[in-house]
Amino acid sequence: MKIVVLDGYCLNPGDLNWSGLEALGEVVVHDRTAGADILTRAAGADALLTNKTPLSRETQAKLPNLKYIGVLATGYNIVDLAAATERGIVVTNIPTYGTASVGQHAIALLLALTNRIAEHAAAARDGGWAKNPDWSLALTPLMELSGKTLGIVGFGRIGQQTGRIGHALGMKIQAHDMNMNQDPGDYPFAWISLKGLLEESDVVSLHCPLFPETQGMINEQTLKRMRRNAILLNTSRGPLVDEAALADALNNGVIAGAGLDVLNEEPPVSGSALLTAKNCIVTPHIAWATKEARSRLLDIAVNNLKAWIAGKPENELKAKPA
Repeated sequence: MKIVVLDGYCLNPGDLNWSGLEALGEVVVHDRTAGADILTRAAGADALLTNKTPLSRETQAKLPNLKYIGVLATGYNIVDLAAATERGIVVTNIPTYGTASVGQHAIALLLALTNRIAEHAAAARDGGWAKNPDWSLALTPLMELSGKTLGIVGFGRIGQQTGRIGHALGMKIQAHDMNMNQDPGDYPFAWISLKGLLEESDVVSLHCPLFPETQGMINEQTLKRMRRNAILLNTSRGPLVDEAALADALNNGVIAGAGLDVLNEEPPVSGSALLTAKNCIVTPHIAWATKEARSRLLDIAVNNLKAWIAGKPENELKAKPA
């Protein structure tokens, strides 16, 4: 069996290994694959593994040997699932690998905004503290999180984990989800409407998938509902946020700050207003990328492929009936 990894570098830049896959067949790993090279590199493959390299209907139609697509991520919008289902190609994803890491990163963004560690460490290193007439140097207002309200939009595994850490910091947790019957069971929280969550939360953290109904959910109108001291976090999907509207809100004091690990365009080769907006921290889509999370992802990818070979696919995705 021929197995081709189309874009393996971000998953494994060299600190992991592909031995689990190599035990299952002939493996060819490409660090990255440009659109023009997809067909050439995928030719003859029985199984393709892809993270962000798209596999459209047209591409799938030109790969007659293709029987399996393993998405090396949770989101699978890069695969035309309807086309794969029609052609009998099994598609799987990795739904649970990054729960702890992404929740940790969301709170890291929050702490970076409330405690301004980077700015104050720079002041100590660069001599600003030494020149200060007082023994304590506070460059910006600081915020204590205990007693503040954390509103979580999307209360699946990662949303619940973020709430778990927020609760440990003394925050009050409220949540909104399209399916309001999930319960982490180990800390108190309250269900609330999205409107109420935006109006009542000191921190709003996005953890919902990207669907037509969630695209642009944070926009000029919804930002105006938020508190002026509120902080917005997004470690989910960039297009949940209208970037221009958020930049305007930050620059004009509509909300106090934002921390984002995802943007509409990645990497932002066309630029983004958020990269220069006031009180905005942007990290380059790294919440998922701890070694521990990447190791779990690769293990699950191997197990998904093993399960398919055994005739019992796991984490299989199927297009919804038209």
